[in-house]
Amino acid sequence: MSRDIEDRPQPLIEHLIELRTRLMWAVGAFFVAFLVCFYFAKQLFNLLVLPFKWAVSWAGLSHRNVELIYTAPQEFFFTQIKVAMFGALVIAFPVIASQVYRFVAPGLYKNERAAFLPFLVASPLLFLLGGALVYFFFTPMVMWFFLAMEQGGGEGQVAIQLLPKVSEYLSLIMSLVFAFGLVFQLPVITTLLARVGFVTSQGLAEKRKYAIVIAFVVAAVLTPPDPVSQIGLALPAILLYEISIYTARIVERRRAAEAVEREAASEQESSSETADPAKG
Repeated sequence: MSRDIEDRPQPLIEHLIELRTRLMWAVGAFFVAFLVCFYFAKQLFNLLVLPFKWAVSWAGLSHRNVELIYTAPQEFFFTQIKVAMFGALVIAFPVIASQVYRFVAPGLYKNERAAFLPFLVASPLLFLLGGALVYFFFTPMVMWFFLAMEQGGGEGQVAIQLLPKVSEYLSLIMSLVFAFGLVFQLPVITTLLARVGFVTSQGLAEKRKYAIVIAFVVAAVLTPPDPVSQIGLALPAILLYEISIYTARIVERRRAAEAVEREAASEQESSSETADPAKG
């Protein structure tokens, strides 16, 4: 199989120059996105607080103002920096991913590039899907769970009210988004492994019981110590594992069909070569 003409071997210095160019574009895109996000950091943080407001409403505390606190003078400033970095990573990811692809593409065959591109598109979409699930459902559920532990005070009880710190609330949101985003990459990773023959659909199906246990263990490690978020991460992980088995089967069927086509083409070519001397 021949490579494209432009995919000629390059000396090491040209590879290093190419790597520097790609890094400059990636870092530049992240830096510009960071500046924009830092300028709107307070507005972005207010958007992240919306799930907390929804949880307050679910808990029947709509009469109460939603308040967050910071206990160190620099805490909210560094929280805004983290918000800007988080937003910049999301915004600049398409540019970063495209630069990575442009760097590795010359070393791939044409059919390998065609196979790689769908995963390059599916990976960020699945990550955003996991993040959306966290934002619109699991974060309000988790905050509602914590708000249910409040005490209103009164006879024999002390008043206990949830006042999250801005840094801790952001850490909760970011940990949940990254946990769900990484778990949602399972079908992509499994499909890639199936394409290169490292895993099979039958092997994945046989290890289903171990995957269920691992899903709950990983959920316990990646999420806060509450049953809502742990179960909320483990169940989608198990569902994604089942989807991974299905995608692995699709890959195997396509590979088998391609093998049949190659065999038929090879037989047709050999038969035509055998028939040529007879014509002469």
